[in-house]
Amino acid sequence: MSAQETLTAAAISQTPQPSRKIIFTLATGAGLSAATLYYNQPMLSTLGQAFQADVSITGFIPTLTQIGYALGILLLVPLGDRIDRRALIVFKSLLLALALLMCSLMPTISGLLIVSLAIGVMATMAQDIVPASAAMAPMEHRGKVVGSVMTGLLTGILLSRVVSGFVTQYWGWQSMYLLAALSIALIGVTVWRLLPRFEPDTDLSYLSLLGSMASLWRRYAPLRKAALAQGLLFLSFSAFWSTLAVMLADVYGFGSAVAGAFGLAGAAGALAAPLAGRMADKQGPETVSKLASALVALAFAAMFLLPLLPSQGQIVLIIASAIVFDFGVQSALVAHQTLIFGLEPPARGRLNAILFTCGFIGMAMGSALGSQALAHFGWVGVVVLTTLGGVGSLIVRVWK
Repeated sequence: MSAQETLTAAAISQTPQPSRKIIFTLATGAGLSAATLYYNQPMLSTLGQAFQADVSITGFIPTLTQIGYALGILLLVPLGDRIDRRALIVFKSLLLALALLMCSLMPTISGLLIVSLAIGVMATMAQDIVPASAAMAPMEHRGKVVGSVMTGLLTGILLSRVVSGFVTQYWGWQSMYLLAALSIALIGVTVWRLLPRFEPDTDLSYLSLLGSMASLWRRYAPLRKAALAQGLLFLSFSAFWSTLAVMLADVYGFGSAVAGAFGLAGAAGALAAPLAGRMADKQGPETVSKLASALVALAFAAMFLLPLLPSQGQIVLIIASAIVFDFGVQSALVAHQTLIFGLEPPARGRLNAILFTCGFIGMAMGSALGSQALAHFGWVGVVVLTTLGGVGSLIVRVWK
């Protein structure tokens, strides 16, 4: 790697917009790594049958995965400000591929739970890729570039359910984990060959790096609002998607493939990410985040109408709600990232870590609360929970 390929803070400010090839690589890497967090959701009913466990137990698989992700973001993502992000991404891809391979070989539900936690920790390579894209983009195009990478990340999340549902139903859940391990290994090799080195933004020790996150939290009120609002949106997002497959199986008799196909509706919403990035560049991320939170609240509240509709109408409403609320969640996320990346550029990794730690605490809470709501109150309990999350986010955004 030549000296010209090493990114420094000074060079970044003069760097033209990254090539389409690099943006595509970053988007693909973000999508494949983030997808590993969600492959388990459409297969929960299948896993319950395979291990003779009910939803109160299998619900902890996505919960522990999200907890692992939050821990990885808090403890590992800040390292991107101190060491070469390319090396960090490749190292995590190796460990993530190994964890996925182990998951495919697990003979017990307890082992699956433990390895799911490890998958969550290492899947944080997605959150090393996003700050890398921001660092490579000139300021006037940062929202657009980050939005493009987030499209890959979010599409990966949502299409993961489609792929997982289909593979699980026709080839078994072990095959899904094997395919995931292969995809992560391939993206690790591609990132190592294609991306440049990244010069560290700080020489702080690891403990000082972690300690500085508390200072960033206290210093920037916009960061606190963004983290809390996104956490509430992710709570709703996770509560819906982590319970949908079980509800569809119980109420409508749908299998894993059909349940996973509902991810296509969410993927349509994820296409909003570049649009949201451009809107954030022109109208400001504050405006975009408020509109997005309102959209999420309305989309979930619409599902209170389900009992009034025939079965086919119910399915149509669920799909429409998924498109709209995913559009809102992804737009809010891009707006919040655009906002925080401009607060203190040398601390982008830590700022992103704070945002996503709060976000995935919300995700973990959503998985746990959603499964309990479904078990005790049925789908209406999930709708109440998700609607409250959207309303709470809107309140945070408009509160002065």
